[in-house]
Amino acid sequence: MLARGNRITRGAEYKAVVRRGARCAAAHTVTYVVTTSEARSARFGFIVSKQVGSAVVRNTVRRRLKAVCADALDDVRDGTDVVIRALPGAATAEYGELRDEVARCLSRKAAA
Repeated sequence: MLARGNRITRGAEYKAVVRRGARCAAAHTVTYVVTTSEARSARFGFIVSKQVGSAVVRNTVRRRLKAVCADALDDVRDGTDVVIRALPGAATAEYGELRDEVARCLSRKAAA
């Protein structure tokens, strides 16, 4: 489970990460990463639009992405903000595929 302190909660913060962040595209996700100098733990945000599927499908994708990020939390540098946008193909992707995509993007952009 991803603790509340490790989540991006405000719309303005999402916009800032998407606009200023380094972008890494994969088959099922697009990951945006911004490293700041703030002394806080890494934070994650998720964008899962209606194009992905019904509410049940979107929530399933979001829960999988949260689990992936909770596992990867130790590998991400403190002060890093990460926003992961799910593409429509994420609805049919297996957990392992999502884990590998996110890990690849995070290792490139936000490794400790």
